[in-house]
Amino acid sequence: MAASQSVPYLGPGPYQPGPPGAYPPGAQGGLTRGPSNASSFQGPPPQEEPDFEMNRPRLQRSETTASVSLRTQKTKAIDLSAPPYTKEYIDQYRQRIKDDPDPEAQFQYAKYLIDAAKKIGQDAKEQRGLRKYRDSLIAESLKVIRRLATQGQPYDEAQFFLANCHGTGMLGLQVDHERAYHLYLQAAKQNHAAACYRVAVCNEIGAGTKADPQRAAAFYRKAASLGDTAAMYKLGVILLRGLLKQQPNPREAIGWLRRAAEQADEENPHALHELAMLYENPNSGVVPHDPAYAKELYTRAAHLGYTHSQFKLGQCYEYGTLTCPVDPRRSIAWYTKAAEKGHAEAELALSGWYLTGSEGVLKQSDSEAYLWARRAANKGLSKAEYAVGYYAEVGIGVKQDIEFAKRWYMRAAAQGNKRAMNRLTEMKRNGNKRANMARPTRQDAKDECVIV
Repeated sequence: MAASQSVPYLGPGPYQPGPPGAYPPGAQGGLTRGPSNASSFQGPPPQEEPDFEMNRPRLQRSETTASVSLRTQKTKAIDLSAPPYTKEYIDQYRQRIKDDPDPEAQFQYAKYLIDAAKKIGQDAKEQRGLRKYRDSLIAESLKVIRRLATQGQPYDEAQFFLANCHGTGMLGLQVDHERAYHLYLQAAKQNHAAACYRVAVCNEIGAGTKADPQRAAAFYRKAASLGDTAAMYKLGVILLRGLLKQQPNPREAIGWLRRAAEQADEENPHALHELAMLYENPNSGVVPHDPAYAKELYTRAAHLGYTHSQFKLGQCYEYGTLTCPVDPRRSIAWYTKAAEKGHAEAELALSGWYLTGSEGVLKQSDSEAYLWARRAANKGLSKAEYAVGYYAEVGIGVKQDIEFAKRWYMRAAAQGNKRAMNRLTEMKRNGNKRANMARPTRQDAKDECVIV
C-alpha cells in the first residue's frame, strides 16, 4: 500500500487527492513528458517537484574525542551538510557513533547508511562488486533502527521509520501492514504527531487493523492537536462534511482548516484549496463570499505545486473569473503546469488552447491538440473521450476514422456523456456517414463545450 498508489482518503468530495495516505511518499521520479510542444508558449516554466533527501547525520558533536581528532587532521574540511560517501568515511563515522548513547545520533547514522548505500560508488565502472557492500550497509542500518525501535525506551522516530518500511516494503522488507500499524501505534503513544496521523488513516481504511471510523477521527484529532498539518486539514474536512460518524461542526472545521493553511507547504497545500472553494461559493453559509481572497488562496496553493489549484487558475485567467483578467498567457501557463503533472482536466483544457492557438502566446497545433486530449481520455475523463472521438471523426490531429471515432464516443456515452450519446444517435441515423462538421472556433470550444 505504497503512498504512490491510490489510497481512499476523504471519500466523496469536490476533489480527490489529499495529503499522504497510510505511508509517506518515497523518492519521486521525474515527471512523464507529454506531447512535444507542451512548454512552447511564452509563459513561466513549470515548477520543479522537491527532491526527497535523507536527513544528514549531525556530526558537530563535542562529546567524543574522535570528532575532535577528525577536525584536527590535515585534511580538507568536510561539508557536514553533505558528507562524503566513501568506505573510509563510513568506517570513521561508525567508530565515532559506536559509544554514543544518544538515540537521535544513532538514528541519523542509520539513515546516513541508507543514503550511502544508494550513492557510494555511483561512478564506478564495475557495479557488481559494490552490490554486496551496499546490501551490508542496508542490513547494518536496519539492525540499528530495529534496536532503537524495540529497546527499553523506544525511540519514536525509529518506530515511525520502521513502520514505513514494513508498510511499503522499503529496504527489502516484506510488506506487513499489521506490523506497520503496531509500530505506528507504539510511536503514537509517545505523541509522535505523524504516527498519530498514520494510525488514523489505518483505522479509516482498515490497513493492518479493522476499520474503525470513530477511532480514526480520534487519532486525526490527536495528530492535529500535536501540530500535524495533514491531520489539521483532514480533521477540518471531517468536521465540515460530517465524515467518520462525526457531527458536522463548521465553525471548528474552519478553525482547523485555517491552521492547516497557515503552515501549508508543498506536501500539504490542500487546506488552501479547500478554504478557497468555500470563499468562492456565495452560498457556502460557512464563510463570507470573497472572490478576491479565494483567488489569493488558490494562487498560494498553485505556487506550492497543487495541480487542482493550478487548473483552477487556468480557468480563472481563461474566463476572467474571481477578479482575474482574461489573460491567455497566464491561463495556458497554469494549465500547462497542471497538465504536465497529469491533471486530466488541465490536459483537456490545454488541448483546447492548442486547437485554436493564441496569437503571440501559443502556436496552433492540431497534433498537440489531439495528443493532449488523448492523454486525458486515457485517464477516463468522459469529456476528453468525446473530444478524441470528435477529432477522429473530423480528422483533427489524427487520420479521419469513423469507426475509431465511434469507439471513443461509446466510451464517453458509457459514462453518461450526453454529447457523445447524441452524436452516436446522429451517426446511426445517417448510416455512419461523416456529418458536415466545421472546425470549432475558440468561442465554440468555450461556449459549446466541444473541448472543455
